[in-house]
Amino acid sequence: MTAIPHLLIVEDDQRLAGLVKTYFERAGFLTNWVELGQQAIDFCRDQQTDLIILDLMLPDMDGITVLRQIRQQYRGKILMLTASGSDVDQVMGLESGADDYVIKPAEPRVLLARVNSLLKRRAIDQLQDDQMLVFGNMTINNHAKTVELSGHPINLTTHEFELLFLLARNAGKVLTRDQIYASLRGLDYDGADRAVDIKISRLRKKLGDDATEPQRIKTIWGKGYLFVPTAWSG
Repeated sequence: MTAIPHLLIVEDDQRLAGLVKTYFERAGFLTNWVELGQQAIDFCRDQQTDLIILDLMLPDMDGITVLRQIRQQYRGKILMLTASGSDVDQVMGLESGADDYVIKPAEPRVLLARVNSLLKRRAIDQLQDDQMLVFGNMTINNHAKTVELSGHPINLTTHEFELLFLLARNAGKVLTRDQIYASLRGLDYDGADRAVDIKISRLRKKLGDDATEPQRIKTIWGKGYLFVPTAWSG
């Protein structure tokens, strides 16, 4: 089953944002929309979408500043919208972490074509990155099935490693117990099996996460578990 692509739209023009949101939803995308740069930064701090459409002309913050701050914690693709045809603005955006740009006004079908192209590139990047994941001072080597934290090896069982790798590959996204159970065992979660919760608890202990107030692998009550990509330093 192909995953539904998740898109964040950062645009203060409500008419344009509504048009783009509706167009992409009809094309099969899951979409979120925020109007301000700070809202986009806050959103990306806790969640990871597949792609962001970012307008650089925002009312509360300079668009390049927003782009740079998002890129510190965001691993997906970023398509910037710019009202300027200036080469300087485009170069600054690309050097600050954008993957592509479109000059406004842009037709939704043009945006869709650019987005689909970036998503194909992201899929290729993920295939290349899947063997080695790095978050701050933690390195996960899928080929060797090893984990290092601050240069020290962490001894994990096979099932613990598979769970950590699954969470890390989906860093910034909430995974339900049902999704975790199905991914690791190929079975549906029946609501009573505590195996996932027990493995999460053991992972936290081995990775130095606080059992009472975990910051690295968080419990999102009523939803599931979240691997926090920015919590692995120090």
